[in-house]
Amino acid sequence: MPKLLLSSDSDVLDLNEIMDKGLGYQAKTGVTGLGLPPVSVQWLEGAGDGAIYRRRRVLTRDIDIPLEILGRDRAHLQQLTSRLALALAGRCTLTLQDDDGTRWTTDVYRTGGGDYTYGGDTTGDRDMEMVITFRSPDPYWTYSEAQNRYIGGDDTAGPFLNNLAQVKITASQAIGEIELDNAGDAEAYPIWEITGPGRNFVAVSPAGERLAWNGTLTTGQSLTIDTRKGTVVDQTGANRYAELGPAPRMWTVKPGLSSATAQLEDIGSTSRIACSWRPRKWMVV
Repeated sequence: MPKLLLSSDSDVLDLNEIMDKGLGYQAKTGVTGLGLPPVSVQWLEGAGDGAIYRRRRVLTRDIDIPLEILGRDRAHLQQLTSRLALALAGRCTLTLQDDDGTRWTTDVYRTGGGDYTYGGDTTGDRDMEMVITFRSPDPYWTYSEAQNRYIGGDDTAGPFLNNLAQVKITASQAIGEIELDNAGDAEAYPIWEITGPGRNFVAVSPAGERLAWNGTLTTGQSLTIDTRKGTVVDQTGANRYAELGPAPRMWTVKPGLSSATAQLEDIGSTSRIACSWRPRKWMVV
């Protein structure tokens, strides 16, 4: 089983700590909820036999973690349980880390569990056992490392040419064919970051879906289009969504290899288009 880490805004709990160090926290055998998430399927039923499939929606993921806590003495056990309670008070991030360093994460909230039977699960001396139930609003696991592709900019700042199948940069326009490599098994959401000067940004998916922004950036200005959140903001945080073209498509990166195109007009020496995404998986083992 991968190593489990549970992190909050202020702390990181190693859930393999007893195995590695002899004290602390340990996720035990019986963890559930790491596989395929549940789905809600909609059917159209008529007067005839059977039904017609309409659509499906992937639901939230519930995860149960049997947990052991082992301290040096009663006082240390109380410190460990207090630390755990503080970490579980709000949003947490559950991380599965393989021996090769590969990390997949999902944000979770505690929805139940954490109770114990005195005299059974603990005697209050050194150790305690409990089951904690989490719910992840995003049912997918997200890779910790972002994939990045670039068009334009200063080629001495990074090896962007290696990320492009083709790139054409003229005095007035940057056009690039970007190779998209999604190593996950679920669609990933790209984040576009455009650095000025430039205007009229266009990104076209492998399937021909078109995302166009009809605005202008001067030198030193930038724009970020987050297709997951559906937001368009500049470097000051100002909303520039109204400058999107008609019927914008916040398209996703499909699993596997594909290619997309992106362009920006009226560019300068500092103009750049950056595209990044994090692969996602249905389940990890």
